[in-house]
Amino acid sequence: GVNFDKYDDIPVEATGSNCPAHIESFHDVDMGEIIMGNITLSRYTRPTPVQKHAIPIIKTRRDLMACAQTGSGKTAAFLLPVLSQIYTDGPGDALQASKNSGQENGRYGRRKQYPISLVLAPTRELASRIYDEARKFAYRSHVRPCVVYGGADIGQQIRELERGCHLLVATPGRLVDMMERGKTGLEHCNYLVLDEADRMLDMGFEPQIRRIVEQDTMPPKGIRQTMMFSATFPKEIQILARDFLEDYIFLAVGRVGSTSENITQKVVWVEENDKRSFLLDLLNATGKESLTLVFVETKKGADALEDFLYHEGYACTSIHGDRSQRDREEALHHFRSGRCPILVATAVAARGLDISNVKHVINYDLPSDIEEYVHR
Repeated sequence: GVNFDKYDDIPVEATGSNCPAHIESFHDVDMGEIIMGNITLSRYTRPTPVQKHAIPIIKTRRDLMACAQTGSGKTAAFLLPVLSQIYTDGPGDALQASKNSGQENGRYGRRKQYPISLVLAPTRELASRIYDEARKFAYRSHVRPCVVYGGADIGQQIRELERGCHLLVATPGRLVDMMERGKTGLEHCNYLVLDEADRMLDMGFEPQIRRIVEQDTMPPKGIRQTMMFSATFPKEIQILARDFLEDYIFLAVGRVGSTSENITQKVVWVEENDKRSFLLDLLNATGKESLTLVFVETKKGADALEDFLYHEGYACTSIHGDRSQRDREEALHHFRSGRCPILVATAVAARGLDISNVKHVINYDLPSDIEEYVHR
């Protein structure tokens, strides 16, 4: 499980003008009955360090640039206060705009949706995970979350959108597609979240992100509230923060760009042709039941290694960029449930996965840069 006690040792530094005080308990800030009930239902007992600081900052409607890793509780850190604001403010003009578009199109149903909040994420896996959390926290409320991402049936996603959407989680490419088809309007988007912003830039999404934020109908900075989350804070992210955020608070959780403290790291020098037999020794030593994630650099490498392990009698599965969305979701399900306790993955496919009971991560191929290593 998650080592929550260790979390309290993580240093958090907030810089910016008039920074609101952090909270020690979820009850220290008024997020309304529905959210408080859902926090209890989700068995969240106390906030993680990023939540202690980010929740009051977002609740006071300040822009935020937070450097925090996957697994730090950052998803709830932005969803809870944003959903709470949506409950407080109601749908406002967005509802009327959606109704008007329904009347213009003559038939009920073909309505353009105007989300009040938009969360951009780099991969379909991360987008799905944020959406699942949003559903959990929006339970028993009138707020309807939706998710759109590439690699899945767009028709199905359009039908889901047309049923109503207040909080939209999206990958940049698919959102641009939805905007161009006239399915989504951003005029009433009051809350914008960029999650794993460094990852989105690494994947080449900057033009799409700028198109969504700057070249369409989204309210300008200062009118909308913007939150950016990133594991690292390189120059490109600093520029993005400068362009998208207004009078923001900078939050550094842990050492920026460091690996998580709850991890023991070990390096072993192995000749290329001995790697497979060494991997088998490692897997035998870890025991059959413990979840093990094995990273490789290429899709071909992932398939070859999965094949090899399968023939050696190991229950394993793999994910990489060429797999269909359904295959990937199935592989992850088998891995999480322990049916296939070994998952061979390429870095792109596994970025942003946060599976809590993984006992071992094996970098079968060494990543090409240090930031990739941190994410693994």
